[in-house]
Amino acid sequence: MQDIGREFWDKTMYRHLAPSAQERGLPQPPLQIRLGHGHGDAVELPDPHRVEMSQDLRTAIESRRSLRKYGPASLSLAELSYLLRGTQGVRRTIPGRATFRTVPSAGARHAFETVVWAHRIDGLEQGMYQYLAVEHQLMELDRSPELGDLLVSACLGQSFIADSAAVFVWIADWNRMAWRYGERGLRYLLLDAGHICQNLYLMAESIGAGVCAIGAFDDEKTNALFELDGTDRFAVYLASIGKRID
Repeated sequence: MQDIGREFWDKTMYRHLAPSAQERGLPQPPLQIRLGHGHGDAVELPDPHRVEMSQDLRTAIESRRSLRKYGPASLSLAELSYLLRGTQGVRRTIPGRATFRTVPSAGARHAFETVVWAHRIDGLEQGMYQYLAVEHQLMELDRSPELGDLLVSACLGQSFIADSAAVFVWIADWNRMAWRYGERGLRYLLLDAGHICQNLYLMAESIGAGVCAIGAFDDEKTNALFELDGTDRFAVYLASIGKRID
């Protein structure tokens, strides 16, 4: 590891940690935040349990691979609902304290918000939407026609993004994690992002689609695209998804 990596690893060891905000008795951050101006139209999502799966879990694990070429077919709104539920869906809420979701998270912090660039989703206008996990709804953020090009640019020119049916963007709400774990929470954010994206890979396989996880992106451009300050809220991981070519 280079010096910066060694320093990160060392400084996030327990022996270096100061008391967390929770240990100091400070109020807990909200369990969910609304990005942008938070006043977009709400889109009700179909029941995700009605989506028929074409593969069992074992087959999905064995056949999973990153996919960068997509067929022209759209995802249905029900399939998008299924994917969102499986990657960040809320199974149970303890109001003001915790959400329990379809993926693991350190201390049930679940410090990610999901934004979707909907490119080819039947029944949904093209644009950027935030997934409101507690309500299982989408909230419209931006319908600008150049969003696809801006995403490609932010992701260092990876042109296959523009051909996908959708792109998932996982945005960290740092204070939600740091409240309990302080600087150690940076490690947990990265671990949690991996849990989420792996679920997306496997669920995509089960509906005849494929995913490519994206870790190569310009942080400043990506954060600016979603009006994030890069300190308390910042993009951590992206993934494109589309139907397989027949």
